[in-house]
Amino acid sequence: MWVFRFLFTETARLLRSAEGRRLLGLALRYGSKPRNQPVDVSFGNYKFRVPDALSFVWQFREIFVDEFYRFDTTSLTPVIFDCGTNIGTSVVYFRQTYPNARIVAFEADEQISAILQNNLQQNQITGIEVVTKAVWTNDEGILFGSDQADSASIFSQTDQKLVPSVRLRDVLLRETRIDMLKMDIEGAETAVLTDCHDALAHVQNLFVEFHAYLDHSQTLAEVMKVLEESGFRYYINTSQYRHAPLVNHRYKGNDSMDLQLNIFAYRN
Repeated sequence: MWVFRFLFTETARLLRSAEGRRLLGLALRYGSKPRNQPVDVSFGNYKFRVPDALSFVWQFREIFVDEFYRFDTTSLTPVIFDCGTNIGTSVVYFRQTYPNARIVAFEADEQISAILQNNLQQNQITGIEVVTKAVWTNDEGILFGSDQADSASIFSQTDQKLVPSVRLRDVLLRETRIDMLKMDIEGAETAVLTDCHDALAHVQNLFVEFHAYLDHSQTLAEVMKVLEESGFRYYINTSQYRHAPLVNHRYKGNDSMDLQLNIFAYRN
């Protein structure tokens, strides 16, 4: 019975907002599409090419319905660094919500970056600086595995190749104020944040998607230490719920990670 109450309550919540209703429509239209096959999707006034329909629907929920990336600012021209832009859904949200923002978009995967740039051009979204490099701890490049829509990372062992990188610390230090730093870089976040430890004082808001990959150390404590010592308050949640987690050590359907968290950090 509680399942039906949850479904009813959640559906009622979504129906109360335009973006929630749009999400339901997207889920019905694209949610059953085969995984990891390119498809054209429409949402609002936008038409996007996406490499995986289900991943896009989930992105849309987090970005447009739950508004993971909304932040307060007094700046007329906020500065937004989007690390791990993917196909551009986040850029659409940032441009809609902060129309005068300066947005720098970093995407490591050359093929995904090409889709991103095509989506921006097709939808006449201008003024976005796209950097087709991985944010990292140096400028010497990094091995990057590009498996499937939900598993491309520095820890992926399939189809690894050396991709260009940029040291994020150096980029941050060239700015006087960063209103939003979004970081969804598939396992590189601990190393990058640790390297940026002394370069976060002028960052006002920070989103980090934290990943713990199997057969690699869990480094959440290192990330939280950087945030606390940099003066951030934070909130943490996860969409990766597990029944009996002391027994079930892996997420159903995910053979690469045993922990994924969303960390929202901000200054009072």
